[in-house]
Amino acid sequence: MPNIPPICSKQIPENNNPLLVADEIASFQKTIWDYFNERGRSFSWRQTQNPYHIVVSEVMLQQTQTFRVAPKYEQFIAAFPDFQTLATAQFSEVLRYWKGLGYNRRALNLQKLAQEVMHKFGGILPTIPEIIDEFPGIGPATASSICAFAFNAPSVFIETNIRAVYIHFFFQGKEKVHDSEIRPFVELTLDKENPRLWYYALMDYGVMLKKMYPNPSRKSAHHTTQTKFEGSDRQIRGMILQSLLESPKLSLIDLFSLINREPTRIERILYELCKENLVISKNNFFHLPGTLK
Repeated sequence: MPNIPPICSKQIPENNNPLLVADEIASFQKTIWDYFNERGRSFSWRQTQNPYHIVVSEVMLQQTQTFRVAPKYEQFIAAFPDFQTLATAQFSEVLRYWKGLGYNRRALNLQKLAQEVMHKFGGILPTIPEIIDEFPGIGPATASSICAFAFNAPSVFIETNIRAVYIHFFFQGKEKVHDSEIRPFVELTLDKENPRLWYYALMDYGVMLKKMYPNPSRKSAHHTTQTKFEGSDRQIRGMILQSLLESPKLSLIDLFSLINREPTRIERILYELCKENLVISKNNFFHLPGTLK
């Protein structure tokens, strides 16, 4: 990792905000930078500022751990190296490379995003978070993270590991901490010269905290416990999509025979997938978008 010097207090202008004084900001930044310089993690998406690559990685990292994303990211970029390739690919192929990441709606939204970038912006990703936020599957936090990592923009966002860092340092003893309380601290301590690396440093420190202490994110008002995958609707959704990857089209009876779950539950989930356009229904058969004409 590059040796990023901590910002010393004389570089930080004095402010009238009672949250933190300059020396406190400098001390906090030094702690984070020192850890990152010594133990920062390395991922392929951290070695590029290609906007398309950053978009792919940020969408993949939504609700999915880095160890699962790392190999899939490499394969996905090799198969779909740019917005144009992804925009024009058959969705079944996109889904095939997405398999294993879960939350398959993200794959569909990612392809729709690529199509919008091509059709509306000539293949060039906008640099403004408010515009990126309007793409399918991209919320304010992801839009801001994309701008920070792709364009080194001093945008402000909070994700689970960053949240853990600020709760640990600035909200000791407090429960149900809301992101609106954390955001001013993120803004005050942001390294505006190195926002891209600063956020990577924060994330890595947050990962370390979660290994050393009871998860600080549990003190967040936004903390939720993920439901078990086995036996869940998510598992059945994956089974349906996998079945349709293996066969061009299937009837409802076909799916009942292939998936060993309650038929009424399969039918309900199947029609949810149709509403989301992840599955197409035609003439009493079901198929993936783009696989049949």
